[in-house]
Amino acid sequence: MPYITNIQNKTATNLFCRDFGQGQPILLIHGWPLNGESWELQIPALTENGFRVVVYDRRGFGKSDIPWDAYDYDALASDTHTIIEELGLSNVILAGFSMGGGEVVRYLTNYGSDKIAKVILVSSIIPLVAQKADNPDGVPVEKLGEIMQALKTDRVAFLQDFHKNFYNVSMLSKDVSQGRLDADFIVTSQASAHATIKAAEAWGGTDFRPELKNIQVPVLIVHGDADQIVPIKTAGEQAAKAISHSEYVVIKDAPHGLNITHAEELNKAMVEFCKR
Repeated sequence: MPYITNIQNKTATNLFCRDFGQGQPILLIHGWPLNGESWELQIPALTENGFRVVVYDRRGFGKSDIPWDAYDYDALASDTHTIIEELGLSNVILAGFSMGGGEVVRYLTNYGSDKIAKVILVSSIIPLVAQKADNPDGVPVEKLGEIMQALKTDRVAFLQDFHKNFYNVSMLSKDVSQGRLDADFIVTSQASAHATIKAAEAWGGTDFRPELKNIQVPVLIVHGDADQIVPIKTAGEQAAKAISHSEYVVIKDAPHGLNITHAEELNKAMVEFCKR
């Protein structure tokens, strides 16, 4: 069935979910402000290597329902939990891209790792996006404020520029086609405006550093050293240092959207990690 329903506080949220292949399950959680289709270059690589791939659209995005409230990470992780429970999944490899890394960590905090075998964090926001006195390499609070203001005043204009930065597109560097930029813009511009803002508040304002101790399974961290959306120093590097049992793969010159621009390298790292 394509929809799985999560009921919270007497509110039912239908999550659009797709299920491919057979074998050990890998649950893919997409980034902001896209949908599950953003994993399109990883799904074949994983299924062809003997894994069952489950991917869903985050609430407010893609084909999932658009509730007015509940876009904090507790609510988002409850969606992940519901999908695992409803599909009867166990021995799961839980993978989060960008914002999706937050669901991964919060799931482990709230529900434990009994059903989780491994974790993959790709271009992830973990552990903290915002700049603080003890996180000097984070995104300045003023910059995050500008993003929120742009989303509230001219969201679609912001998204057009966002996707160029997502792939580090410039006059001298065009690693993705105009078709890819157009397709992503169509997806993100059609997402709920309210959900886009509330989800941004979640990834921009949540500090996951106290929760890293809850990751007790093997971890693969993949980050591009040219990521302009989630700087590697505040994310990948810190996560790798804080999670001692992690494997850290840095992809040279890769942007935030390395799942598209460097799909072959990412797929190789994911498949090798999942098979070990």
